[in-house]
Amino acid sequence: MQKTALYNEHEKLGAKIVEFAGYAMPVQYPDGILKEHLTVRESAGLFDVSHMGQALLTGPDCAAFCEKLTPSNFTTLAPATAKYTTLTNDKGGIIDDLIITKISDDKFFFVYNAGTKEKDEKWINSKLPSSLKFEPLRTRSLLALQGAKAESIISSLIKADFANQKYMTLQILKSDNYGKLYISRLGYTGEDGFEISVENEKAAKLWQDILSTGAKPIGLGARDSLRLEMGYPLYGHDINDETSPISATLGWIMPKDKREKFGTPQRKRVGLQVSDRSIVREGVEVFSTDGKKIGQVTSGGFSPSLQKPIAQGYIDAAYATTGTDVNFELRGRKIPGKVAGISFLEARTKKA
Repeated sequence: MQKTALYNEHEKLGAKIVEFAGYAMPVQYPDGILKEHLTVRESAGLFDVSHMGQALLTGPDCAAFCEKLTPSNFTTLAPATAKYTTLTNDKGGIIDDLIITKISDDKFFFVYNAGTKEKDEKWINSKLPSSLKFEPLRTRSLLALQGAKAESIISSLIKADFANQKYMTLQILKSDNYGKLYISRLGYTGEDGFEISVENEKAAKLWQDILSTGAKPIGLGARDSLRLEMGYPLYGHDINDETSPISATLGWIMPKDKREKFGTPQRKRVGLQVSDRSIVREGVEVFSTDGKKIGQVTSGGFSPSLQKPIAQGYIDAAYATTGTDVNFELRGRKIPGKVAGISFLEARTKKA
């Protein structure tokens, strides 16, 4: 297994280490997943997401190339603005979901999933014109500081105007203590926060200094429950090469004319409520009330914020209306539930 530059920090903190996307990563710390989850919702938590891919795209017409890779518009994107989007294959399936940030007309910053790094880079390079350069940043770590106290914490350590930094924007800074930083105001928890790209040799100091302010370390277990509450998809589970952005309820990433090219989906990704305390996980089949199989759960678990089970999955489009009654088949039993909106909580990200 590969190790991030922060592996020793996780060991010192007593983290439970597991294999994830080929990396030795902390799934939880001694406080446990439930407490870690609520810490992010109530104050501030710090994640090591250095296993994810980071890269720079440089050269003329970066925006036009990004529009060939994804169904999103980049030509009119303002400098220092980030966009959530998907790499799509020739059939419209999702190769990966990622964040692409326009630094300037001739420089874009990519952050993509750990489990698809090689696939993403191979696909991008196969489409890359000779006028552009795609350079993975192998010597940089990525930390995610998330929660209501994130702004005050980062402001106490780094001299910059974070109070006026908008959601989905990037600052590139030179810090005496931490070197060159790419600081994006975004995250995958639904809370306010920042993703901080830092040189590997400075990562441990930044990690330690953030924790010294009172932020708590958070593992991948809580990261998963946090994103599930928000209805965010996990690549390889909720989205893959066979799912289109429209079917995945990600049509908002593209303009109307591009949405129309994908056509009407036969199935849609939806939120799913469970009527009792049963946990329905990936692979559980979903049925209509008259016994017809209409779909399958792709992610499920217990919501610490709501204190009840929640899930998401794909069901036939005819049944995808919020409030529709369904049944889950769990160990030979029929568990009642309902179709819900894709997000179970309102995002508390930075408002303009």
